[in-house]
Amino acid sequence: MANSNPPVRYSWHRGRDVLSQGSDKGVEIYEPFFTQGETKILKLKNLRPQDYANYSCIASVRNVCGISDRNIVFKLTNKTVSPSIKLLVEDPIVVNPGQTVSLVCITTGGEPKPTLSWVSSSDSLPEKSVVKGGTLTLPAITSDEAGVYSCVATNNVGNPAKKSTTIVVRAMKKGRFWITPDPYHNDDNIQIGREVKISCQVEATPPEELTFGWLKNGRALRSSERMVITQTDPDTSPGTTNLDIIDLKFTDFGTYTCVAALKGGGIPEISIDVNISSTTVPPNLTVPRGKSPLVVREGDTVELECLVSGKPKPIILWSRADKEVPMPDGSLQVESYDGVLRIVNVSREMTGSYRCQTSQFNGFNVKPREAVVELIVQYPPSVEPVSLEMRQGLGRPVAMNCRVLRAHPSRVLRYEWRLGNRLLHAGHFDQSDETEYTVKSLNREGWGEYTCDVINEAGAGRCTFLVTGKAYPPEFYYDTYSPLWQNRPRVYGFKLQWTQMNPNAVDRIVAYRLGIRQMGQQRWWEQEITVEGTITKGELITHNLTELIKPEAYEVRLTPITRFGEGDSTIRIITYSAPVNPHLREFHCSFEEEPICMFTQDKNDDFDWTRHSAATRDTKYTPNTGPSGDRSGSKQGFYMYIETSRPRKEGEVARLVSPFFNVAPKNPYGITNPPAYCFGFFFHMYGKHIGTLNALLRQKGQAATEGPTWSLSGNQGDHWKQAKVSIHPTASFQVVLEGIRGPGIEGDIAIDDVTLEEGECRDIPAINLRSAAPSTSAHIWLLSVTLAMTFLWGQR
Repeated sequence: MANSNPPVRYSWHRGRDVLSQGSDKGVEIYEPFFTQGETKILKLKNLRPQDYANYSCIASVRNVCGISDRNIVFKLTNKTVSPSIKLLVEDPIVVNPGQTVSLVCITTGGEPKPTLSWVSSSDSLPEKSVVKGGTLTLPAITSDEAGVYSCVATNNVGNPAKKSTTIVVRAMKKGRFWITPDPYHNDDNIQIGREVKISCQVEATPPEELTFGWLKNGRALRSSERMVITQTDPDTSPGTTNLDIIDLKFTDFGTYTCVAALKGGGIPEISIDVNISSTTVPPNLTVPRGKSPLVVREGDTVELECLVSGKPKPIILWSRADKEVPMPDGSLQVESYDGVLRIVNVSREMTGSYRCQTSQFNGFNVKPREAVVELIVQYPPSVEPVSLEMRQGLGRPVAMNCRVLRAHPSRVLRYEWRLGNRLLHAGHFDQSDETEYTVKSLNREGWGEYTCDVINEAGAGRCTFLVTGKAYPPEFYYDTYSPLWQNRPRVYGFKLQWTQMNPNAVDRIVAYRLGIRQMGQQRWWEQEITVEGTITKGELITHNLTELIKPEAYEVRLTPITRFGEGDSTIRIITYSAPVNPHLREFHCSFEEEPICMFTQDKNDDFDWTRHSAATRDTKYTPNTGPSGDRSGSKQGFYMYIETSRPRKEGEVARLVSPFFNVAPKNPYGITNPPAYCFGFFFHMYGKHIGTLNALLRQKGQAATEGPTWSLSGNQGDHWKQAKVSIHPTASFQVVLEGIRGPGIEGDIAIDDVTLEEGECRDIPAINLRSAAPSTSAHIWLLSVTLAMTFLWGQR
């Protein structure tokens, strides 16, 4: 069984053999109904000798995200049996608090050998518990640690074995009493000649060990005809004893003591004294004068008070009288021994009626006496908006509205409008619950923080309006097509684009302050970008960042500027990543750096192009072929080169592949009018054994297509010449430069200064070697490209 995402697949193995449903009559593999593919059960029917073997279950997610397979191995023998255990303790175990308890569990069978563990009814074992083998030790046990503890044995055969015992920790709490006058007379007072009953109650654990004793004036009492001692049925009123005094006499007055104890000892006794005398009278409840209604302010500490008279004085129970809601502490009733309910940090929700009433505990078991206290919580006005920023340009009106949501008292509310500390307007609320202040034409002095204070007896609520001409922040555009370009090896450029949030909310934006700094550096470099005209909502603004150092990341900060001053800034991070699509407007590669402008060698050709310069080439180079410098004539300049010396053979091919150039569709349905690009390069083909130089266009699609766009063969003289080809790709594309070895060693071919520019090729020279390649119409039919080839001849 396993839990995983993605869903797991299981397989069962016997030794090295894979088991599957139906492959063996003695084997059944199935999923139980109560799971959803999370469990795979292997069932062996009518065990045979070959069934005694090693079985393994393998769970696999097929290496998704690099997650390896998991497996578990089980050995089945003729001795394999499910576990059985035994507890060497009693059930239940009754102990005193503070004792150390040890629970011992042993295995009585099982193959393979079972492992033992302990669990408790509270889901987790106590923090100080110690488990060693099958023994669980609980040092200095407390009442909170009482409960059911179970020993569990598992060996992956059948069901786990489980044995449990209950630990009971002795305890007594909540000793209480109540006096019940003669139930046969409608009188709540104690009178001579009538019956009176004293009841005593204690919560005990375990309840069966609870014992009671009665004393009168310190001397033991025994049950008699006039002093009847009974114990209430545990199912009706557990832990309760009663002393019935029949025909009360003057000599029966005195102090009666109820003593509760546990038979096992170890727990202090609980003694409860009850005085029976002529002054023992039932309770009475009153609210002191001036204590209801009680008016307080929100956040204060308040004491609700009920005076209780009578002897003995009972416990007072406080609750809400007006609605069924909890008291401030979360309970439905709160006990008070002095009749006072103290509420800290009173809130407006606590306004209402509170009931105080006598309980039967520690007093008379008669109809409860009760009284009601009214609590009124005053609080300052709640207003909206508490805080609001209002952006506005000069000369425009600004209207501010402050509304009262609630207040107590809600009458005689007054308001004050201020700008800073200067009072603008004041008045009283009449029928309306809101007040408005308007600036008809905003000037520079009108920018600032306006406040409206709404005031009552409890305090004030405040609306705050920040009126500012600050422009909203610009919002960077992250979907710029091919934003990063690289024309030189060590630097790159980035097209930064953004829109302006709510450009008409304030005065016209006249400029942006652009800040840029290299990540990890402190210094910002800043420049101002002037804005001509008014920016419209959604207008895309562009600014090119150049001379960024590869491969550093930069933090860019953009801040709009209006007549008010600087607005809110926006920051974004620009990170370098090798451009999948070089910048088509000005792609140029002179092969001066080792990365060779992201050109790559074709893995399926016969040999590779190599990077050369006249200063670094082998002194044993083949004479009468190849250039003596780069396209500019420099002996230090680099170019790409195919060496045709041995072991190269006639017809072998070297292919150099450009990076991908993406073609952005003008509409979501694809490219309908293919854009034009001019692909150009310089070549050097000198030697009597020169083979062929081809330029091919490779387009990306469901099936990649590739076809010729330019081709030239044979000796072209010891000169660098230029070729230009106009292409119209319909998808992302690459250009392949293919050199084919001629019949001998004097056939080296070189290329340099590869360019790709947007638009048709221009400046076509007078000498046009169009005939050196297949016809234009054939190219259009094959690749949807238009071809125009030119050579610019130049003497070294």
